Amino acid sequence: MKKTSTRLADGRELIYYDLRDDTVRDAADRRPLDRTVTTSEIRRDVLLGDAVAIASHRQGRTYHPPADECPLCPTRGERLSEIPDSSYDVVVFENRFPSLAGDSGRCEVVCFTSDHDASFADLSEEQARLVLEAWTDRTSELSHLPSVEQVFCFENRGEEIGVTLGHPHGQIYAYPFTTPRTALMLRSLAAHKEATGGENLFDAVLQRELAGERVVLEGEHWAAFVPYAAHWPYEVHLYPKRRVPDLLALDEAARTEFPQVYLELLRRFDRIFGTGEPPTPYIAAWHQAPFGALEEFDGVTRDDFALHLELFTIRRTSGKLKFLAGSESGMSVFINDVPPERAAERLREVASS
Repeated sequence: MKKTSTRLADGRELIYYDLRDDTVRDAADRRPLDRTVTTSEIRRDVLLGDAVAIASHRQGRTYHPPADECPLCPTRGERLSEIPDSSYDVVVFENRFPSLAGDSGRCEVVCFTSDHDASFADLSEEQARLVLEAWTDRTSELSHLPSVEQVFCFENRGEEIGVTLGHPHGQIYAYPFTTPRTALMLRSLAAHKEATGGENLFDAVLQRELAGERVVLEGEHWAAFVPYAAHWPYEVHLYPKRRVPDLLALDEAARTEFPQVYLELLRRFDRIFGTGEPPTPYIAAWHQAPFGALEEFDGVTRDDFALHLELFTIRRTSGKLKFLAGSESGMSVFINDVPPERAAERLREVASS
C-alpha cells in the first residue's frame, strides 16, 4: 500500500491509498473554493447522559446529485470533484459538511472505489483489503488528535438509510467522547467481569454463539452470527476469533481472511430478498475500544473490549421497511419481526455457490 497526503483547495486534507507503490498523486484541486466554515457544537443531555451534535451548516450539503455531477467520482477534464486525480483506488478526505469539527472531533469520507456504479460487495479481495488498511491507518492517525476519544468507521448504504450520494463510500467519525452505545457495552463488560470473577463478556458471547444455531458463516479467524437479541430484522455481528480492542491490533492472518468473509457476508445480504429486489440497504458499523481513559468503568481496560462489526438492514421483508416508531424511538425498546434464528437460517440459505 502507498499512502499520499495532499490538500484540497479549501485546505481540507485528502489521502490517496494505492495498491501500487509507484503510483504518483500530484493532481491539484482546481476548484475556486473558500475555506470551509463549520458550526459544529456538542451539547449534553443532562437527563439521558448522552450527547447531541448541533451542526446547522449541514443543511446545505450536496443532496442526490445526478451521476455525472457526483462529487466522489474522480475529476475528468473540466468536471471537477472532491478527488483531483482522474482515477483512484481508495481515497479518504475531510468531510466538507462535517457533523464534528475542531474541538468537537472530525469527520472523514472514505471512497471505496472510483467506480460510481459499484458497491463494496463488488470489490475484489485486494481492494477490500486496501479499504481495511485505510480504516486502520485513519484509526491510528485520528486517535492521536488531542480532541479525539473514539474512532468510528462505518458505511451507510441505500436511499432508505438516508444516503444522499450514490457513490460507494463510507465515513469515519472521530468523537471527543466515548459514545453512549460503547459506554453501555463497557458497563456490561465491567459488571460481568465482577460477577464472574474475571470472565470476559465478549468472549462468553462469541463462544455461546459459535456453539449455537445462529452462526451465518465461519472462517479460521473470523465468525459471523445473528445475535440472540438482534434489534433489526437481519442483523449480523462479525468478530475476529482472537479478541483485539481495535483495527490496529488485528494480526496478518486476520487481515488476510477479512476480505473473503466480509465480501461473502455483503453478497448474502444482497440476496436475502430475492434477485428482483433493489440492493439491500444496510449500515455496517465497526465497534472499537475508546482511546480515552476508562476509569468510570471499574476494572475494565482497553484490552477487555472486543473489536467487531455490526451489519444490519432496515428492510424486514420484500418491499417493506422496519420503522423506529413509538416503542423504539420513544422508549428505546426494539420490536423485531424476524426471529434471529430464522434470519440466520435465511442468510445460510443464500450462500453463494
